[in-house]
Amino acid sequence: MRILGLIGSIGMGKSTTAKLFTEAGVPVYDADAAVHKIYEGEAAPAIEAAFPGTTVGGKVDRAKLSAKVVHDPAAIKQLEQIVHPMLGASRKKFLDDAERSGAPVVVMDIPLLFETGGEKRVDAVVVVSTDAVTQRERILARGTMTNEALDAI
Repeated sequence: MRILGLIGSIGMGKSTTAKLFTEAGVPVYDADAAVHKIYEGEAAPAIEAAFPGTTVGGKVDRAKLSAKVVHDPAAIKQLEQIVHPMLGASRKKFLDDAERSGAPVVVMDIPLLFETGGEKRVDAVVVVSTDAVTQRERILARGTMTNEALDAI
């Protein structure tokens, strides 16, 4: 089974590309979705214990968690120590399931693939890119970011 890494900056069309792979029958692992899932379940008790007041109804409140960890490198490291093993298990299960199903190829949509050394775990990398005008239009169309915030990142 071949493993493709899928990368691209914000607003480049990574989600659309992942959807195209899915529509073609290629299993796609979305690391962001996996984090959301574990925040809604298995990670919540450990995160609440480490960062009191960051869960609501048994689920991690991302805004509350962010407020507690975003400017604290030690807290970020502590959070990673909780979440990364769960994420690793999720990724392994996905790959095992895909292998058992006989999938000839899978796509791994993992943020910061090169920054975290993840390129060593894939056979090839698909880079999604577009021009700056289209990128800006896509990001602003989401309604979650202002021009100023986009300029800042």
